[in-house]
Parts: sequence; structure tokens; C-alpha cells
Amino acid sequence: MKNKAIFLILLILSAVQLSARKNQSIIAAGAHPVKLAGNFGFTEGPAADKNGNVYFTDQPNNKIMIWTVEGRLEEFCADCGRANGLYFDRKGNLLSCSDEENELWSISPNGERKVLVKGHNGKRLNGPNDLWIRPDGGLYFTDPLYVRTWWTSRDATMQQEGQHVYYLAPGSSEPVAVATDLVQPNGIIGTPDGKILYVADLKAGKTYRYIIGKDGSLTGKTLFAPMGSDGMTIDNKGNVYLTGKGVTVFNKKGEQINHISIDARWSANVTFGGPDRKTLFITASENLFSLRMKVKGVKQ
Repeated sequence: MKNKAIFLILLILSAVQLSARKNQSIIAAGAHPVKLAGNFGFTEGPAADKNGNVYFTDQPNNKIMIWTVEGRLEEFCADCGRANGLYFDRKGNLLSCSDEENELWSISPNGERKVLVKGHNGKRLNGPNDLWIRPDGGLYFTDPLYVRTWWTSRDATMQQEGQHVYYLAPGSSEPVAVATDLVQPNGIIGTPDGKILYVADLKAGKTYRYIIGKDGSLTGKTLFAPMGSDGMTIDNKGNVYLTGKGVTVFNKKGEQINHISIDARWSANVTFGGPDRKTLFITASENLFSLRMKVKGVKQ
């Protein structure tokens, strides 16, 4: 009887701890997702500049848009190589996974374009999708194959030997494959100290955690979450935000702590922006949403 009583107590404590963990509030009191803009083709790739303005792509319409800190919608550029995932480097250039020709671009604040990566091993990439830049400027990007309707004048089959994760060293134009055993890598984000990388294998329905080596290599692959993700972000508490059907939040231990429902068919990507980095921006189907948070995004 004594052992049974102890077991029941432990079971109750475990249930209480689980409930408390799931009810941790990372969302500002009374806040709900707000639709900021709509009627796009399909929104993707949100990234905030140093002032908190959020840039995002309308890939079918080949545009990069801005939601300013003043709450205005502006166009940053058209004919941007069918940009998908975006990320700002330390110099304020906007790096894009531009899959019209399956390249990585750097776009300066005044709109000047530069191709950073044209291919790998003499072949075209499959379709750069999402990217993250570590503190020393090293860049990781995913290269899945999603056949695009605008690929009308060339081969739309698999260009590389697989769908891999690549590392591009600072100053290099030739990426190195660093994760080659994934089914279809998509979302990617790293910790601000540059030590941990999270990669979502969307088709496999899993997200993995890696240890980042100084040479760009990835080791110590472990399962982080039992779901994939289209795009990802991380907050100042180390929580990781995965997208798809809304936004699902996991703490650094891989425990789900929240789910944010979004009124859209698909939530493609997510980032923190605004002057205080405490607004979560979600690109979802034809729309852009925001949500005020208690936590904040990390500096890029």
C-alpha cells in the first residue's frame, strides 16, 4: 500500500508539472494573433532588420515586402529571384534563398543584388529554401526539392545527389554538404551563441538538434521534436518555434510548451520583430499576422 501511495503521489506531481509546463505563458496578456495584411500569393521568409522592420516574401508574385515599425506595408523589391527564406547579415544586407535559378543572393539596403552561391560541385542546387547565419558569418542553408511553376525552361528534377543541408564559410562561394541523411530539410535556425543548430526534416515529420563545429561541421545529431517545420525561429529563453498548422513552441529540452492557432491554411514561417523584438510575425498562406509576446527575439 505504501509503494502504491508513493506511486500515486509521483504520478500526480508529474501531471501537475506537465500541466504547468504546457501553460507557461510566453504570450502577452490578452494578446491574440492579428492579421496585418493579406491578398498575397503566398508569404514566406520573414526577417527583421536592426530597427525591427520585418521583410517577407510574396514568392508567387516575385516580391519582397516590408512591414515597417510604424505599421505600414511597403514594397522592398520586385524581380528578386523568387526569394523564399530571408536572413540579415551583420552588415545589413538581406540574404535570400532565390530559387528562380536556385541561388543564394545578397541584397544591399539600396537594392543592389549579388549572387553568393550559384551551385554545388558544378551543378545547380535543388532549390535553396531557408538559411541561418552564425555569429562569425558562416552560413547554413537547406536545399530541398519543391518543383516550382516558374521552372519552365529547364530541368526541374533533382539536381544534387540528395536534399541536404549546406555550410558556406565566410568569403567562400562553394558550399559544403554537412547533413546528407535527411529526407527533405526545410526550416533551420541556430542559437545566438553559434553552438547549436536546429534543422527541420519536413517530409519526415521531425526536427533535429546538432552541435556546430568551428569548421562548419555538424555532429551529435539528436531528435529535438517529433514534428517537422516549414520555417523556424528562436526566442531569448531558448524556445524554438515550429510552423505548419499554426505555430508550435518547444522549450530547449524539446518539450512542447505552447501552440498558437493561426486562421490560415498553413503557417510557413515566423520571426520576431518590432522595435523591442517582442512581436512575433507569422507568414501564413496569403497573409501576414502578428502576436505580442512576453519573450523576445534574439539579435541576428
